[in-house]
Amino acid sequence: RLSARAYAGEDGLVNIEREVELSGPIHDKGVFILQNYLAGLFAHLAPLSLDASIVFEQQYHEVEGDSASCAELFVLLSALSGLPLAQGIAVTGALNQHGDVLQVGGINEKIEGWFRVCEAAGLDGRQGVLIPARNRRHLMLAPAVVEAAAAGRFHVHVVDHVGEAIELLTGMAAGEPDAAGHYPHDSVLGRVQE
Repeated sequence: RLSARAYAGEDGLVNIEREVELSGPIHDKGVFILQNYLAGLFAHLAPLSLDASIVFEQQYHEVEGDSASCAELFVLLSALSGLPLAQGIAVTGALNQHGDVLQVGGINEKIEGWFRVCEAAGLDGRQGVLIPARNRRHLMLAPAVVEAAAAGRFHVHVVDHVGEAIELLTGMAAGEPDAAGHYPHDSVLGRVQE
């Protein structure tokens, strides 16, 4: 589980794993990309004035890879907007500086692992996974996952862009900037901007 905290300040984004030397270089790169994507969304209006932190809760070994960079962005946007995220949907996907969701490795194992957790807790039709659309062609899921998905008890959501994902996870429009670069107040990015 990832968590984020955010508040007014000037230190920017702190990757707690990196600060305690539990983050590998590819994970660090993913967090830097996330930070620059966030700046690209808002810094054209004013310098980013925030202190924020991201951490993998109760994980005490090294984190490596960029498969969590989308999830890290979503928890940060949740912290900044005050909007909760759907907790039954596991997220995997790498992020680029334009908000595209990039493919990741081990997609079948990730989906099947989360499915087993959900199945043990009791499938209620709200659980699922959010994966990069670019990984769709790599799917070769166990029959139990396919059957549960066909019955609507488990969902595999595919996205190309983080805007689609944040809408799914919050139930609110991501938001498109107007000519002046301001996002609608009733959107996720509008709430982040406020």
